[in-house]
Amino acid sequence: MLDLIRQQEANEAQRRLTFNLARNVAEVTEAQRIRYKVFAEELGAKLPSAELGLDIDRFDQFCDHLLVRDHSNDKVVGTYRILSPEKARAAGGYYSETEFDLSRLIMLRNRMVEVGRSCVHPDYRDGATITQLWAGLADYIGKHNHEYLIGCASIGMADGGHYAASVYNKVQKLHAAPAEYRVFPRCRLPLESLNQDLDVIVPPLIKGYLRLGAYIAGEPAWDPDFNCADLFILMPVSRMNARYAKHFMRQTAQS
Repeated sequence: MLDLIRQQEANEAQRRLTFNLARNVAEVTEAQRIRYKVFAEELGAKLPSAELGLDIDRFDQFCDHLLVRDHSNDKVVGTYRILSPEKARAAGGYYSETEFDLSRLIMLRNRMVEVGRSCVHPDYRDGATITQLWAGLADYIGKHNHEYLIGCASIGMADGGHYAASVYNKVQKLHAAPAEYRVFPRCRLPLESLNQDLDVIVPPLIKGYLRLGAYIAGEPAWDPDFNCADLFILMPVSRMNARYAKHFMRQTAQS
C-alpha cells in the first residue's frame, strides 16, 4: 500500500499541467473523447454519438472548449465547455435551457456565460487539475468581462437519487438564490420520494462553486440520458469570494 502511494505521488510530481482553449477541430475532438470516457464509459450516459467514441451535441460548434493538458504525456486530462451570450443567441439558447426554465433571468442574458460538460480523467482527480480548470475559467471571464456564470452541476444517481436529493437539501439551506433568480426544472427530480437526509459529502466541483460565491438557483432537474441530477448554478462575478478568486488568478498568471 505504501509503495502504491509513493508511486502515485511520483506520478503527480512528474505532471506538467497547463490550460488552453481548443484551437482547432483536433483539440475539440480530444475534449469530446474524454467526455465520452467519463460520461459514457464510466457513468453510463446514453449518447447519440456513442459509435464514434465521442460525446457530441449541437452546442459544441458554438462553444469554446477549455482543455487541461498534461505535457508529460501530451494527454488532455480535463475539460470544460464555455458558451458566451453571443454564441448562445446563435445556438438558439443555452444548454441549461434544455433542462430549466430560465424566464426569471431574462434581464441577465446579455451578461451570462455558461459553463458545462466538466469532466476530469479518473487518474487526475486531484486539486492540481481542478485548479487548472478554475484558473482557465477565471482567465476567460476576466478577458470577456462577463458578469454572471451559469451552468448545470451534475450529481450521479447510481443509488436512485437519494444521494443527489441529500446534497441538494444540504447546500440549498445556505446557498439558495434570491427568488428573482429562481429557475424551474423541466423534468424535476422527485425530491419528496427520496431520502433527503443522508450524511453526504458535497461533490468537489459543487463545493468549489459555492466557495466562490455561487447560488443554487432552484430544485434539481433529472437528466435520464446521463442518469444524473443537475443543479443550476448561478454565480454573480461580483459575489466571487476574493480569497479563492485571487488563488485562481494567480494560477492563471503562472500558466
